[in-house]
Amino acid sequence: MKKKALTLTVVANMTSNYAENLGNIASVQKVFKNRKIYTIRSRESLKNALMVQAGLYDDLQTISDSSKQKVVVQKAVSEKLNAANCRALEGGYMNTIDTTYIRNSSIYVTDAISCESFVNEPRFHNNLYLASNYAQANGLNVQNNADKVGLMPYQYEYDKGLKCYSITVDLEMIGKDKNFNMEALPEEKAERVILLLNAIQNLSLVVKGNLDNAEPIFIVGGLSDRKTHYFENVVHVKEDKLELSEDLIQKKNQGFYAGLLKGQALLNEDEIEEKLQTIGVSEFFSKLGEDVKTYFDVMK
Repeated sequence: MKKKALTLTVVANMTSNYAENLGNIASVQKVFKNRKIYTIRSRESLKNALMVQAGLYDDLQTISDSSKQKVVVQKAVSEKLNAANCRALEGGYMNTIDTTYIRNSSIYVTDAISCESFVNEPRFHNNLYLASNYAQANGLNVQNNADKVGLMPYQYEYDKGLKCYSITVDLEMIGKDKNFNMEALPEEKAERVILLLNAIQNLSLVVKGNLDNAEPIFIVGGLSDRKTHYFENVVHVKEDKLELSEDLIQKKNQGFYAGLLKGQALLNEDEIEEKLQTIGVSEFFSKLGEDVKTYFDVMK
């Protein structure tokens, strides 16, 4: 059957992103499932990070519509600027200025959901050094004049651990914009997908000023004839061990690859290698890149 999509499921060690703040308290985003609470990095946050790191937003142009009750900022779209010639619009758009144009994204990402249920780990901080510096420069006392020197204690929930997410790319949609009947060249289509793969392989996040290495520890997938998150329901980690179900093994053996970053992040690495015939993560992405080039017929 003809391949139509690229589908991947990734296990990575990453932090959650933050929800609304309540005063000086910041909480991570969470979901409720299986009668337990799990922390997440939302699909919106994850997709934005991937698009930015891939360089697909480098040519992003935005426009504001002030005719509404409040200013609305949207992606700029026109016959001269559309998904065929603007990489930033590959992630989808809706522009309602003058004429309404809508194009769905060709890149679909799930929430990155923690592999273990949430255990609250609050962290307490303050800006004592800055407040002390200001107090000294202005003849104030930190203890007696806390309100005047800007002393501000704060706390936030901290969560970093193994999370699992899936990403699927509609290869038939890459580089096409039906709103303007335009289409990118095969070389450009392949380049966009490969840039996205590079971002997944080397994903790095900045969370509250800290650098977060979110590269894949385990990854499975490849080119598929089905436009769905094919491995989403069979990749599970429990107590830092990948569950090697018959369904996962069977699905992987249907022409897909599995990559493993060896570093004891997963405690059953030997069993994973034996049952899934894994390759290194770098080799995984190298093979996948060649498959993408073959799909778009740009093997030069």
